[in-house]
Amino acid sequence: MPRIYLSPPHISPEGYEQEYVAQAFASNWIAPLGAFVDRFEEELAVLTHRRGGAALSSGTAAIHLALRSCGLEPGDKVLSSSFTFAATCNPIIYEQGLPVFIDSEYTSWNIDPDLVEQALAEGKKSGKQAKALLAVSLYGQAANLPRLSELCDYYGVALIDEATEALGASIAGRPCGSFGKFGVLSFNGNKIITTSGGGALVADDLEALAKIRFWATQSRDPAPHYQHSELGFNYRLSNICAAIGCGQLQVLSRHLAARQAVFHRYSEGFQAVPAIEMMPRYGEPNHWLSVITFTPESRVTPQKVAAALAAEDIESRPAWKPMNLQPYWGKYPFYSRSASGSVGADLFARGLCLPSGSALSQEDQDKIIAIVTACCTGSEPS
Repeated sequence: MPRIYLSPPHISPEGYEQEYVAQAFASNWIAPLGAFVDRFEEELAVLTHRRGGAALSSGTAAIHLALRSCGLEPGDKVLSSSFTFAATCNPIIYEQGLPVFIDSEYTSWNIDPDLVEQALAEGKKSGKQAKALLAVSLYGQAANLPRLSELCDYYGVALIDEATEALGASIAGRPCGSFGKFGVLSFNGNKIITTSGGGALVADDLEALAKIRFWATQSRDPAPHYQHSELGFNYRLSNICAAIGCGQLQVLSRHLAARQAVFHRYSEGFQAVPAIEMMPRYGEPNHWLSVITFTPESRVTPQKVAAALAAEDIESRPAWKPMNLQPYWGKYPFYSRSASGSVGADLFARGLCLPSGSALSQEDQDKIIAIVTACCTGSEPS
């Protein structure tokens, strides 16, 4: 039996991706730019209710240039979700900024708005206000972006809507990526749609986007020779990768519906298992990954269940290890409601991500549900 992966790429059966890549080859626009890059940027802007977009080599590159556009200078503070992947906060260090990590809240598992407000109020009082807030919509579920947007507007802090896991999700009738100064998207191989690797910035400030495209193409000045007046980066997405992305956008709605069905089958399958709780739904998630937690009283551990799944060649993964617990990042400031623990630490200790791909068959999912249930009840998988 083939291995069941956590979130593998899912190419359209109609072959849109191959068709568009063939068109790119036929035009001889391979890299770095071309018609599919322009089209991809336009379609992403429409999807996220923005005026424009910049297709880049990764979501990390997008965060980096967003921070640079916000005027981040050495020593400037950037508030960030702690319960996230390191790619969110690595770019803060690229620009020699100071990460300030904020714990999650249980309602959405995302950054706690009350703690954000506390950090912003303290920043105003001290005269050392943060330059930006990186608000992650974790596992495809929106953070409380309306409130975070209001807080950032009030305190004059740039909001970066970090929607790398949340393409197609929404809250309060607005898509993730549409809030704040910039929205950040990712098209890594495990995301809702993929370009094999890549990312994008979307924004309403077209002048800022033009500058970002300039930086992303090595900051080459408009001169007949190679001239550079600013530091540049090799961050643009290739026309071939953009062609794949345009093909994937053709089937985005199907991918979203499929992942929603996966989440609901898990919810139904584990309904009678007291040891298991599903990740709470907040806003309109895209269900990029379906994540479960094990109740403390059950004494079931993610490690035990992951081992049982691995024995059947099924991939699973622990919930993100929070930045404040990481060897490199633990030295930076951290806001939590408790001095003795944190929401992120609790979710990391009890959480497990299950296979959630849009091509996951019902038969394979039934097998996963049976194995996980057996681990929690002591029975044999049926």
